[in-house]
Parts: sequence; C-alpha cells; structure tokens
Amino acid sequence: MGTFLVEGGRRLEGRIRPAGNKNAALPCLAATVLASEPVTLENVPRIRDVETFLRIVESLGAEVEWSGPNEVTINADGVRTDAVDADLAKRIRASLLLAGPLLARFGHVELPPPGGDVIGRRRMDTHFLAFEALGAKVTLNGGYAIRAEQLRAADFFLDEPSVTGTENAVMAAVRARGTTTIRNAAAEPHVQDLCRLLVAMGARIEGIGTHRLTIEGVEELRGTRFRVGADHIETGSFIGLAAVTGSDITIEGAPVEHLDSTLIGFRRLGIECEVHGSDLKVHGAREHRIRQDAFGAIPKVDDGPWPAFPADLTSIALVAATQCHGTVLIHEKMFESRMYFTDKLVGLGASIILCDPHRAVVVGPSPLRGGVVESPDIRAGMALLIAALGAEGSSEIRNIRQIERGYERIDERLAGLGATITRVGN
Repeated sequence: MGTFLVEGGRRLEGRIRPAGNKNAALPCLAATVLASEPVTLENVPRIRDVETFLRIVESLGAEVEWSGPNEVTINADGVRTDAVDADLAKRIRASLLLAGPLLARFGHVELPPPGGDVIGRRRMDTHFLAFEALGAKVTLNGGYAIRAEQLRAADFFLDEPSVTGTENAVMAAVRARGTTTIRNAAAEPHVQDLCRLLVAMGARIEGIGTHRLTIEGVEELRGTRFRVGADHIETGSFIGLAAVTGSDITIEGAPVEHLDSTLIGFRRLGIECEVHGSDLKVHGAREHRIRQDAFGAIPKVDDGPWPAFPADLTSIALVAATQCHGTVLIHEKMFESRMYFTDKLVGLGASIILCDPHRAVVVGPSPLRGGVVESPDIRAGMALLIAALGAEGSSEIRNIRQIERGYERIDERLAGLGATITRVGN
C-alpha cells in the first residue's frame, strides 16, 4: 500500500505550483472518445486516477501516448464499446464518465458500477434521468446498459446539480439532434473546462460557467489541443498546509478566478492570503483567529454547489481549524462518511467533537503530536499528511495510494518547501 514517514513540527517556505485539475482532466479524457481524430491535453496531472482512466480508454481500443511530462494525446478512432475492463472501471468513480460519450458515439454502452472514494452515498440517478430525457433507455442489472437509436434534444431540469451528471449529460447532448437546454447544471471549474474543450472540438455550447447550459447538437467532433486549468482544490490544500505548519508559502499560477469562496472560507478561520496577479501569498506564519459571526455566534464553514465553498476542501478546512484560535463548526453537507476521519485527527491531539456524520465542532489551537494513521480517501489523506507535517515528532501515513490518486508527486513537491517525507513501499 505504501507509507509516508513524516518528520513534523517544521516551518516550510518557498513557492509551489498546483497541478492540473484532476476533476477536469478526467472528464476531458472521457470527451476524447467523442472524436475520431487525435486530441492532445496539456497540464494533465500524472496521478493514479488518471493512469487508471487511460488504461480503461486503451481497453476500449484507443491509442494513448504521453507526449510530454504532463501532456497526453489520445486517438480514439479505433474505440469500440464491448471491451470495457470491468476490474479497472470499478477502481475509480470517473469510469462512469464514459457513459455519455460512448452513448453519443455508438448509441449504446454497458458499464459496471463505478468505484471511487467511500465517503458516502454517491447516487447515479441524475445521470440516468438525463440520458432518459435525451431519449435513451436505461437498464440496470448489476451494472448498467444504456441504449438510444438516436439521441434527441430536450429541455430538462437536473434533480440535483451533480458535477458528473452534468458532464455526462453535456457529452451526450453535443451529439443529440436539435438544441438541448440543461437547467440546474453544475458550474464548477472542471465542468467549465470540459465545456471549453468540447467547444474547441467543434461543439456549440452557451452558458458555460452558469447553471443553464444550451447545447446545439453537431454531427461530429474534431481533434484539438487543450490545456487543463490549475487545480483549485490543490490550491486550497496548500493554503491549509501553510496554516497548519505556520509557514509563509507562495502558490504560483493559482486559479485565482475560481478562489472567491475558498478564500472567504479560510478567511473565516483567520487565514489570510494576498493575490498578486496569478500568485497567491499565504500568510501562514501569522496567528490565526477564527472570526466570530455577528453578536458572538459561533461561525461555520460549510460546503455547497458551486460557487459555494467546495466539498472537497472541508477536510482541509477542518485540519486547518485545529491550529486556529477559537471555535468553528465544519458542516459537510454532501457526503455522510467524509467526516469520519476526524477520529484520526483526535488521535494526533486535535480537539474535535463529531456531532453527526455531517458536522464537526473544532476548538483550537491544539498541539498536534506524531502518530500512525491510514488514509481513508484522497482528501482526508491529504488532510492527515498536513496534520503530520504540523505535528511534533514522527508520523506514519499508511495507504498513501489514496493520496496519490489525486495529488501528483506530493512528497517530492512538498520536499521542495522543506518538508521531510520519506516514502516506504509503493
């Protein structure tokens, strides 16, 4: 499984650049299946989830070539729909993103249930309802089969602003006959990246960045070159890292246009950042004092659909709060199992009360001490690594494959800031 041996309690310094957005790269890789010409994606993170997804695409008959350190070219001309590797598909949730493009290109698709982080119920009904609105028939039998002789445009309202549900609906609609309107669509930066890639491939999409997308179907999509944007979740992780380790860190090339809600959330914890062009200076060495709400009410950091504070940063906000003066409620509304890792932070010395599966009260600051913990999912794993770097003494972070599913060469990159992290095993 692999382990990180961490020597904590040291201040870090320097500059670090966020990798390409994991949650944008995966749907963009799926979209390449829509074209019969090569598509080149730049700034793709070399992480386990991407490597697994590329193996799935290859299993479908596509040609995949890493043409640079973070550049991949996919020629999907030879793709077929009857060779999906079930074992690979079950490893990552992103495998479900192949449903939309394969349905649009071939009129049918069969896939097993997706894998991914065990952070609570992650329903797929929104995907199926969108496909049905576009004229497809969905059959569930262990996995799922979707068939449509001809996708037809429709005007429909998603029952929830699901990110992957929106992405699948968009990838199907770009080849549907007529003009489709998707209301209550997700608008996260990764959804925007996917839509911009599809436009570069010849799709006609209006309303990018809003909750209403209008898509005029086209006969075919062409090859192109596209750059994946910087990861706003990784940027938020580095903000939390600076706060917990008491370090002044500069994040280069940050996606500042997507950080409004993130900076508001961390500012509520007393963590201040300065924007200088595309760079973000995090003042982690200052004292962080949680800002009380009006009339002394206990404040909260809570997530929601974009542009609210991202759900993937609640784990990071929680560990950052352990080193801030005051009391705060962290409310993760979307996934009922994401907060269960708090017991591991308590074992490292944090003062946290887990109220229920969605809410935790954090009282800080609490001195953290080294310990042995296991990474349960990508974001909790990163939060535990941050805690270990801020703790006095030595720590072991086990099951680091979970962290490396979402963070590229994180041990090497943090070492560039002065972190002491040794990898043991794979």
